[in-house]
Formats: sequence, structure tokens, C-alpha cells
Amino acid sequence: MTSRAPTSVMLEGLLDGAPKDHVTIAWLLDSLRERSFGMVMLIMSIIGIAPGASLFVGILMAIPTVQMMLGRESPAFPRVLSNRRVPTSKVARLVDRIVPVLRRAERFIRPRWRMPSTAAKRAVGFVVFVLSATLLAPLPFSQFVPIFVMILIAFAYLEEDGILLCIGLAAAIASVALTLAALWGAWAGVDFLEGV
Repeated sequence: MTSRAPTSVMLEGLLDGAPKDHVTIAWLLDSLRERSFGMVMLIMSIIGIAPGASLFVGILMAIPTVQMMLGRESPAFPRVLSNRRVPTSKVARLVDRIVPVLRRAERFIRPRWRMPSTAAKRAVGFVVFVLSATLLAPLPFSQFVPIFVMILIAFAYLEEDGILLCIGLAAAIASVALTLAALWGAWAGVDFLEGV
């Protein structure tokens, strides 16, 4: 059985042989191979930290997560997105920023307690789909907990760390419960004020 290279190592060689001027989203996904879903989830979750971006991420995240639940090999985006050209220099800068973070995380996150790939993919797709739906909740500052949990799950999925994945799935249940409780509280508060 061959050892699995860490994601940071795979990303370092991502642009080997890439066109010098630009690459497409489709090319990037094809190059990431079996880690394409995990990397898409990680990048989109990180984008969701930005102010005002969580609503956009909550909607767009439905595309890869539904495809994960359906058991697809890699995510497929609408042609207008997949054929979009991205300057190779920008991708290189993004890789340069992500790789050091991944290296630090890989000191603690590593392959262990591996789940069957299809079962893990479907479970992660469903959980992240539900988490991303909570980003649409009209509650102030409610996006930070689900975003953090999605980042945790993406790291665990990328590195096939079953222990961290179980922790992430448990955290996802708590996050969804927290959002539902906050929504119920807000709804009850509105009803109370209307009854006064």
C-alpha cells in the first residue's frame, strides 16, 4: 500500500506543467483529482469568513455538496464558471499562502481511522450542505461557527483523518442545533413583541 502524500506536497506540485499565462477552474479541479471536493470546500469556507460573503458561500456550496452526496468523482460547475480563466500567477500566490497553513495543520492532522471513501464523501457532503444552509439564517454573526466547522471538516476530509472528521461532524450537529435555537428564540421574541 503506497503512502498518501500530504495535501501541502500535492499543492506544491500543482502548477508543474501548467500553462504560463492562465489556467481554468476545470483544469484546477482535474489536477486536484480525488482532493478536489475537499479543496473546494476549504477555499469556499475560507472565503466565507469575509464580511458579507457567507450568504454567497451558503448558496454556492450547494453545488459541490449535492454532487458529493450523489457520489460524483469530482465537482462540476456550470460551464460559465468551469471555463473561467484564472491567471497562473494568482493561483501560484494562493498556493504560496495555503501551503504553510496546511503544513502546520498536517503536524496534527494525518490519515487515521479512515472511512470508506464513498461513505465519507456522502456523509461529509450532507453535513456540509446542512451547515451551508445555516449560513442563510438572518442572524447577526451567526456564520462564524458553521464556517469554522466547515473548515475543520474540509481539513479532516482532505487528510483522511477519521478522528478529526468525527469531531467535526459532532461539532456540525452542535452548530446546527445552535442556529436552530437562535432562530427559535428570535421567532419567539417577535411573537412576544407582537402580543404586547
